[in-house]
Amino acid sequence: MQRRLAAILIADVAGYGSLSDANEEETRAQFQVGLKDILGPAIAANNGRLVKTTGDGLLVEFRSVVDALRCASEGQGGTEPVLRG
Repeated sequence: MQRRLAAILIADVAGYGSLSDANEEETRAQFQVGLKDILGPAIAANNGRLVKTTGDGLLVEFRSVVDALRCASEGQGGTEPVLRG
């Protein structure tokens, strides 16, 4: 078995429960748009691999902490307008 270091990014959408209570289908659709249009490119640009999505969260693997932090920073600012509508 080959061992290697990895940085793991776990993200969760703040306020997703409240948004989902108001309109579950629209909130889910907006999250998918954010994942495809904002987070997906940020993950790819920073050498990440999307491991899993769970409702309002995701788990991403990176080869370095710097890549994970850069992706988190890019994604954090980009998703807020999408979820606010």
